[in-house]
Amino acid sequence: MFGAADHRHMGQALRLASRGRYTSHPNPRVGCVIVNNGRVIGSGWHAMAGGPHAEIAALNACETSARGATVYVTLEPCAHQGRTPPCVDALINAGVGHVVIAMQDPNPLVAGQGEASLRNAGIKVSSGLMRDQAKSLNAGFVSRMERGRPRAVLKLAASMDGRTAMANGESKWITAPPAREDVQHLRAASSAIICGVGTVIADDPSLNVRSPAIDTGGRQPLRVVVDSRLRVPPSSRLLTLPGTTLIAGAVSDIERQQRLQQAGAQVELFPNAAKKVDLGLLMDRLAELECNDVLVETGSRLAGVFLGEGLIDELVLYLAPQLLGSNARGLVEVPGLESLADRVQLQLVDVRQVGPDLRIRARVAARDS
Repeated sequence: MFGAADHRHMGQALRLASRGRYTSHPNPRVGCVIVNNGRVIGSGWHAMAGGPHAEIAALNACETSARGATVYVTLEPCAHQGRTPPCVDALINAGVGHVVIAMQDPNPLVAGQGEASLRNAGIKVSSGLMRDQAKSLNAGFVSRMERGRPRAVLKLAASMDGRTAMANGESKWITAPPAREDVQHLRAASSAIICGVGTVIADDPSLNVRSPAIDTGGRQPLRVVVDSRLRVPPSSRLLTLPGTTLIAGAVSDIERQQRLQQAGAQVELFPNAAKKVDLGLLMDRLAELECNDVLVETGSRLAGVFLGEGLIDELVLYLAPQLLGSNARGLVEVPGLESLADRVQLQLVDVRQVGPDLRIRARVAARDS
């Protein structure tokens, strides 16, 4: 159905889409290539919400008329009025002859309507070319649309014997600068970064993207602190930086809440029966806030709770070539694991060296019910 040239042009569209990895939030990353008589006459990608969609950018970049051209786009063109007009209307008005789509848009406002509109206008539509690659590029957006919650990645850093800090809490730095720079890319690609209040009290982190090599278009991920009793100090660094900090609490304390709000925090409560933060409700709320990808950077206990509740989709583990010994702190504390049958299974996705350290990416396998 699809030939080598089709794959080449869609591959180019996917590479263009990846340019919006740090900036297109909360919209999906989309690329578009327009070909006429075997020659690329225009291309573009969606750079930022509110800006031109990939199809519009590509049409605007066309060197010649797009009439009769073949359009390669990584996501089904939108057929509804959002921040910008429907892309299908622009394609129809341009008189294109064929639209090749990598994947259908999982957004219920689109979901097949874009394809239908194009076909109704007499335009040939082909779908499914390099679908898996397109879906992987927008895994968080797909998760939010199909599951109603963001895709969550748990970032961990440890020694080769699985230790994250010495017994006294000393942990800076286990990994080398290249690995820490790599984490900046993870942060930049995320809609939100989650940590626990213990980390804020102990380390006073920034939880922001601060690498000069990464252009986020001025966007900073939402900073989220899991803090059942609202213990975050109002003087914390993350409350003084550009962007928004959400304190996720569980126990109402008007005085503490007002102090945090006066310091610039957004405070919301997500209590469970144990008066702890209900992490499932928190993830639902982040979906409502249009978060696609969430990076979880927490201590071993909270990381274990996220894993135990099935809220983590992928792990990114940095292993440093060093040993910290049996008295050092462990990697994760997953509750309820009493036998091998209870273990959390992982599927390796990628293993590579980053500087002197090893980076392992692994998906969390579905647990048997």
